[in-house]
This record gives sequence, C-alpha cells and structure tokens, in this order.
Amino acid sequence: MIENIIFDFGDVFIDLDKKAPTEYFSRFDIHEIDDEMKQWNINYEMGQLSTNAFIEHYLHRFPRLNHISFSTAWNSMIQYFPQQRLDWIKELSKSRKYRLFLLSNTNDLHIEQVMKNMDKSRFIQFKSAFEGFYLSQDLKLRKPNPEIFEHVLKENGLKPQKTLFIDDVPENTQVVEKLSMHTWNIKPGKEDITQLFSIKKELF
Repeated sequence: MIENIIFDFGDVFIDLDKKAPTEYFSRFDIHEIDDEMKQWNINYEMGQLSTNAFIEHYLHRFPRLNHISFSTAWNSMIQYFPQQRLDWIKELSKSRKYRLFLLSNTNDLHIEQVMKNMDKSRFIQFKSAFEGFYLSQDLKLRKPNPEIFEHVLKENGLKPQKTLFIDDVPENTQVVEKLSMHTWNIKPGKEDITQLFSIKKELF
C-alpha cells in the first residue's frame, strides 16, 4: 500500500507547451539548442547561475535578444494551472491519507512566471498542500540524477516500496524504478493527475 506520493510539477499540475520557446526563439534566428546552451540551462536549473548571469550568457551569444525578449521566450512554455487540479490536491492534502511531496526541475524565471499565471494566492495554496516542496535550483541537483530522489527519501524517512513517484518524463521514472519506488509515467493530454486513484488503483 502506498503511503507517500512524490509529484512532478510541469505537465502534472501546470500545463506546459515545451515547443513554445523553440518557436519563439526562431523569430530571432535561433533554430537549435546546442550542447553549450543545454549546459547553461542545466546549470541554471541546478542553481549554479544567477538569473542575470544566465540571461547575459544568451544575450552575449545572441545580440538580437534583450532581457524582455529572452524572458518572454524562456517563459512561454508555462501555461495554465487548471482549478480542478488545485482543488484535487488540496482535498487530498486535507484527507491526510498520504504524505505528499513535490519534486521539480525548475528555475527562478519559471517559478516567477508560474506565480504570475496562477496568481500568488493560488500558488501559496498549492505549495501548502505538500509536506515537502523540492526544487532543483534549491537542492543543486536535478532529475534524473538518483541523488535527488535519494535525498527526498532520506530526509523524510520514506520507504521506497511504499512511495509512488509521478512524472511525465520517462527517464525520470526509469531511474526511480531502480530505487524500488512505484511510478506513474503520466501522459499529458491523455491522462490527468485527478485520475490517479482510478488509473493506479492497484497501488491503493
């Protein structure tokens, strides 16, 4: 029986359009993300770069960009947080049947945009539903590094065999399975987090 649930954030609770930044950057003749840029993005998500330093990297590399156009492009993937998902997690938290945690690869710019899209009050309600709210930028680790999952398990005394991890990225759930945790590789657009107890009923 599951006692603990660890949730991803993007495309689990808040909708993402992962193609939007690429489409926006193409307006500035930026058509692909090379290895150097991917490493900048990873370093930023791990809290190894300040927001200003991260943006300046891009502006130096692509002079047609400015702070506003870069931030708009970078944040364009952040979409909507449906009210029914917020209501669902609040009710689940209120029931006290499970220990709830959030574990997300994210960064300051995206979190700021999330709060704008949701409004600060709804974001606080969401955050308050979880016993632990773990962000890669704070932990200096990111999924799928096994250490980030082990950190959450150890810090909270969670037994892997009694823990369910929910994420839309297969690489993340594959790593977690090797740690003896249960997983749900949720499929955005086809499955919804509010269907948890029907889709994964065998675990409960």
